[in-house]
Amino acid sequence: MISHLHAIILGAVQGLAEFLPISSSAHLVFVPWLFGWEDPGLAFDVALHLGTLLALLIYYRREWLAMAQSLVAGEPNQRRLLLLLITASIPGAIIGLAFEKQAETTFRSPLLIAVALAALAVLLWLFDKISPQKRSMSEMTFWDALAIGLSQALAIVPGVSRSGATITMARAMRVERGDAANFSFLMATPIIAGAGLVEARKLVHEGIDWSVGLGFISAAVFGLLAIAVLIRYVRTRDYVVFAVYRLVVAALVIAVFFIRG
Repeated sequence: MISHLHAIILGAVQGLAEFLPISSSAHLVFVPWLFGWEDPGLAFDVALHLGTLLALLIYYRREWLAMAQSLVAGEPNQRRLLLLLITASIPGAIIGLAFEKQAETTFRSPLLIAVALAALAVLLWLFDKISPQKRSMSEMTFWDALAIGLSQALAIVPGVSRSGATITMARAMRVERGDAANFSFLMATPIIAGAGLVEARKLVHEGIDWSVGLGFISAAVFGLLAIAVLIRYVRTRDYVVFAVYRLVVAALVIAVFFIRG
């Protein structure tokens, strides 16, 4: 069992890094590794992801309600958005299930994480810099959604970042910065919900204690904060600061890895 303080810190790391394009999986591997903390266990990981799911559902509650209502009688654009999100979710779900074991073992190498952090940083900076903001979310096609979904599947490797990959692909397709983030977060909802349902048995099996509960609450609170801050931030600014941060963290991971031998 991890301490309550560690649970809150890891929850905050998950909540912030899940939605900022900096890779939550990399940070959840790197932070305990850097400080020598014990493994919090699978149940704790599930609780953190459910916390970020709650943050998504709270922030985008109106959008999901509108999409649900469109299935009966409603705005056709909302129905189309729902179909786009379903299309985008399929590649990630298939690849996630296919490489689940590797994601928990092979892909968690610190050097691989550092390479993934650096590579996505360069792509995020490049496409955000050269791609004009000419398209809104309503102008996205099903081919766009499929391509963004395929990019999301790359997040099976810690360090890539689900939001980082999908935002980068959306910007490469000239989607404006705010809508790139909104679509990324909306499409994260079914993926996180599906993974949470699949892994929920581990939470039930291992039981819920105060650490798990605190991690869940912390992830939800900081996740909601991260979404709100990023959406507001990119209305007037670019993603370069996140690319630079990724490069700095990648360099730190490599330095610590070789110092420790």
